Order: sequence, then structure tokens, then C-alpha cells
Amino acid sequence: MITLLTTPADRELVITRTFDAPPARVWEAWTKPEHVRQWYGVAALPTVISDVDLTVGGAWRWGQKAPDGREIAFSGTYEEIVPNERLVYTEVFELMPGPPVHVTLTFDDTPDGGTALTSTSIWPSSEIRDQALATGMEAGVKEEYDRLAAYLETM
Repeated sequence: MITLLTTPADRELVITRTFDAPPARVWEAWTKPEHVRQWYGVAALPTVISDVDLTVGGAWRWGQKAPDGREIAFSGTYEEIVPNERLVYTEVFELMPGPPVHVTLTFDDTPDGGTALTSTSIWPSSEIRDQALATGMEAGVKEEYDRLAAYLETM
């Protein structure tokens, strides 16, 4: 499966990927800390943070530990939760704090029983979005989604 990143509008980033698992399983892998620890981030770094308070207004924080001991963490707050269908939240990269990114994830059924996952994020500016993309974000996202796909096969 292909993970595709596109920039259809000035401050927008859309990530799409189809997974060979039903929406309920993809949702569970995305929202339960014990599952997040198994696939989140890049394989070269251990995932040491996966806190999830899956309530509207609840906080989440996911992160990995760099070789120098630094935490590379993202965090935010849940704004809307529709189990197995839609998750809306804010996201901040803690090493570069600033205005949050607003993310909407949709978990759509596919005709073959899989899930089309779409992440639509609205960034504070096109410059910030483009800076994030320039850091190698696309390769990291693709690796992470490949890891999620492999993990889903084991659930």
C-alpha cells in the first residue's frame, strides 16, 4: 500500500493510506497506548511515551527517545471523537512549540473490508507546514504507516 502526502491548499497537508484491517481495528491501534507503543514513530528509536486520554478535551502525548536521551514528542488535545469513524485533535511538536496544527482523521470502510485512513491537517501557516515537510517528515510518516500496517496484521 502507498502512503501519499499532498498539499491541496495553502496551509493543508493530507496523508492517505489504505490498511488491510477494518476501521475498528485501525481505530484501536491508533487510540490505545499499548498498541501505539508497537508501531508509532521510526523503528530506529524506542517509543517511550504513549499517553491517551480519549475524551473530548482529553490530552494525548506520543514520543520516542533519541540516542542522546532527548524526548522527541508530539502532544495535543482531543476536540471530537466518533469511535471507529473520526478523530479531531490538536498537535504540537514539543521541540518546536508554537501554534498547534489541527488534525482530522477519518477511518472509512473500503469495499474489501479494509480502512482508508485520511489525515487532514491545517497548519498555522504554509511556511511552517513546508518547514516540517523539509525536515524529512514524508519519509518518517511513510515508515510509521508501514509499521502500523505490519502491526495491524498481528492484532
